[in-house]
Amino acid sequence: MITISEGKLKSLEAVSDKNGVIRAAAMDQRGSLQKSIAKAKGVSDDQVTPAMLSEFKVAVTKVLTPHATAILLDPEFGLPAAKARSKNAGLLLAYEKTGYDDTSKGRIPTFIEGYSAKRIKEEGGDCVKVLLYYSPFDDPKVNQRKHEIMERIGRECEEADIAFFLEFVGYDPAGGDAKDLAYAKIKPDVVIKSMEEFSKDKYKVDVLKVEIPVDVKYLKGSKAFNGKEAAYDWAEAKAIFKRQDACAKKPFIYLSAGVSDEIFRESLELAISAGVNFAGVLCGRATWKDGIPVYAKEGVKALEAWLLDRGVKNIQALNQALEHGAKPWHAKYGGRQNVQVAASVR
Repeated sequence: MITISEGKLKSLEAVSDKNGVIRAAAMDQRGSLQKSIAKAKGVSDDQVTPAMLSEFKVAVTKVLTPHATAILLDPEFGLPAAKARSKNAGLLLAYEKTGYDDTSKGRIPTFIEGYSAKRIKEEGGDCVKVLLYYSPFDDPKVNQRKHEIMERIGRECEEADIAFFLEFVGYDPAGGDAKDLAYAKIKPDVVIKSMEEFSKDKYKVDVLKVEIPVDVKYLKGSKAFNGKEAAYDWAEAKAIFKRQDACAKKPFIYLSAGVSDEIFRESLELAISAGVNFAGVLCGRATWKDGIPVYAKEGVKALEAWLLDRGVKNIQALNQALEHGAKPWHAKYGGRQNVQVAASVR
């Protein structure tokens, strides 16, 4: 039996379907979106204006949210898009600034000035989302600082009575790009040890947003396999997914990490075949990134036309994959009957 506040329960219900599965779209990219549009346009980054970022976000939100249970946006450029979302879609708002503090070691997160969990709720957010770059193999002092920051955010969300979604993305503390064979071999431990840490009650996280625990470029036989070096075969990958499932004490959803729609679906199908008890997805670029050059060259109307065709097909295919294997967020607690509602803290 788990006890959850009335406010947090409303948060989770707002971003889930009637069965408790989270089929959320992500459109909180800022710096990376600006760079991608600039590259497609052949211009410098500063020529991609805040108005253009907002325009792109509005188009994606307007077209895709009729097919999603929620949309993740940022308060900096995404509030106009929040107003354009379909009535069926809940709203997650990002709390962190884009990127991280690069003036000190360890990719320490920084947060949007003037914002708090309370303000995110006041802006209409149903849930708070925080992105944390994290490696269990980094300097313990760096990780201790991150643990303290996440505990603080957890307390904020508890006081504001709003659900806390924590997304963590692994990296190589030695400075590598985390895309080579050596990192692929340690990625399962990076993901799983991170999930073990942030499943602890002291962080007050409600949903973990996690990476696929293998690098599919090094999964022999996968569509993304580079054909040269393998870190795992299908049986080994399935065993890794089972380890991931067993380690989580909180509901978790998968992030797409910028791979193609087809490759992300294949990864989800592998998770489903391994019997993983995951609660859905928060999927961004896999659904809409191929629309960036369309927007860059032809403008917002062309982007909307592309989204109505290819973007909707992408998200519908993803929804179909989830129909066959995603579980309700409360399944991690043994079902809705094991979720006890406490009085609201407010």
